[in-house]
Order: sequence, then C-alpha cells, then structure tokens
Amino acid sequence: MKTTTIGQIARQVSRDLRKNPTEAEKRLWDSLKNRQLLDLRFLRQHPIFYQFDNKKSFFVADFYCHELRLVIELDGPIHEKQKDYDQIRTEVLEFKNILLVRLTNEEILSDLEKSIGKLKITINRRQIELGKGKPS
Repeated sequence: MKTTTIGQIARQVSRDLRKNPTEAEKRLWDSLKNRQLLDLRFLRQHPIFYQFDNKKSFFVADFYCHELRLVIELDGPIHEKQKDYDQIRTEVLEFKNILLVRLTNEEILSDLEKSIGKLKITINRRQIELGKGKPS
C-alpha cells in the first residue's frame, strides 16, 4: 500500500483550488500573473508548510511571492466563520517571517485599482524592510 505524503496532498488541494477560483481571485490574479505587478512573481493557491507539536501540516495561501516572503489573502464570507483558524494561519506566517496582506473580496470586486495601489505601497515597504528596494 502506497502512503500519500503531506506534499502530495498539498499539491492536490492547491490544484483543486486553482481550478475553482472565486471571482475576486480571478480578478486579482489577472493583475498579478506574468510579473505584471512590480515585476514580482506571484504563485496562486500556494501551500505553506509548517510543523506544530511534531505534526506536519499546511494551509494554502491565495497568492504568494517568494522573493518578498509575502502572502495575499482574499477574505470572503467564509472568513467570518473561521476567525480562529485565520488567527492560527497569521501566527504561523509571522513565525516564518512571511508578511500577510488581507484584502476582502468586496475590496477587489468594487475597486481593483485601489486594492492594487494598497498592494504597491505594502510591497514597497516590504522591499525596503528586506533591503531589496529603494524608498520612492
């Protein structure tokens, strides 16, 4: 009997999520893919692995930029019901020195350009923090 690894499970979950994006995810992805935002490479539905109490686990970030160690999460109605889970994810990301940016689906759908503007400001600050950019 073949054992399924956590990595294999994470890859399959990520693939499934990429096949069924929300409308907000589609719109933001159209602005992030192919290095369109500040020439940075973003991955969508990317697994973030961690270990707690000797148990390996993962969650899937909506968008991830490895160069800046930056996660963008789009929060929809489900997030109102999973605040504790979201807090754990936030703590894991902080521990791994990954910056989390939360936007709501509504922000993306109602004013994508304003949301992109917020992301640019956050990215500029992150680049300076990591010594990868110059103040503008």
